[in-house]
Amino acid sequence: MERSLTVLGIAGSLRVGSINRALLEAAQELAPHHMTIQIFDLTPIPMYNSELDTDERRPQAVNEFKQAIAAADGLLIATPEYNYSIPGVLKNALDWASRPGGNSPLKMKPTAIMGATGGMWGTVRAQTHLRDILASTGTPVVLKPEVLVANAYQKFDEQCRLIDEPTRQFVSDLLSALERLITRLHSPDTEPILA
Repeated sequence: MERSLTVLGIAGSLRVGSINRALLEAAQELAPHHMTIQIFDLTPIPMYNSELDTDERRPQAVNEFKQAIAAADGLLIATPEYNYSIPGVLKNALDWASRPGGNSPLKMKPTAIMGATGGMWGTVRAQTHLRDILASTGTPVVLKPEVLVANAYQKFDEQCRLIDEPTRQFVSDLLSALERLITRLHSPDTEPILA
């Protein structure tokens, strides 16, 4: 019997009409029937301040974010590319979630990455930087397929629905790969791959 999986979706853009949020919504539609993708809104998360990162002072939005990561079986991050890297809002949220170092909810949390841009490079540089960040938090990331949606405005309709069939297949394949990573890491027979 297939186990029900909960995946936390995170968009690295705060825009209401974000194509990366739309990409997450497409993933909700394309997910295997036993996988639920819940999208978390990063808007309320304030800028990281270590003086506030205590049990007594930590902002409620940050507590909710960390609890949502901890409760999920895996993560699905859709990132735009800003100036060859990930947006500050996404880096900021990951900085909050990465504490305490070495024992954060990101540690050993199976994660898949995708990204969409109106440009020609499909967020390849942003995804490379995001992989580096997640390596520092001990977060295992799906390696293939890479979902790099270039010229994205041609692949979504006016209602921000993903209509490009090859891209839909790439997203579906990424979710299947994430499911396999989750299953592997949750198996009692799996040797630990990170200390």
